[in-house]
Amino acid sequence: MPRKPVIPAGSPPPLAPYSPGVVADNILYVSGVLAMDVSGNTIGVGDATAQTRAVLESIKSIVEAAGGSMVDITMNSIFLKDLADYPKMNAVYKEYFPSNFPARYCIKADLVKPEFLVEIASIAHLPKAK
Repeated sequence: MPRKPVIPAGSPPPLAPYSPGVVADNILYVSGVLAMDVSGNTIGVGDATAQTRAVLESIKSIVEAAGGSMVDITMNSIFLKDLADYPKMNAVYKEYFPSNFPARYCIKADLVKPEFLVEIASIAHLPKAK
């Protein structure tokens, strides 16, 4: 099965050997996204609201670079360092997914660096090429 990496312009440098996204058979798999700027610096240290927004903006850029939009996302895997941040994450999440919600789960997990509070991985079913 052919697959194509998706690396949008302005992506932060990966913390490990992975692509931000990979398309195979019109399905986009978005790697776990953390709140980082183009230089790899953490965005919104200590602020789950700012980190969630940064993560979802990064996911949006990956999906759009693959030829889709946020409405094409069918599944989100959400990881929170502290479940007390769930209401903050969920408030921002509703801005990006206001209706016709994707499937999702949310679990508490230690993230790769202590300053990260939110990580989200996504799956999107992209429109067929015309």
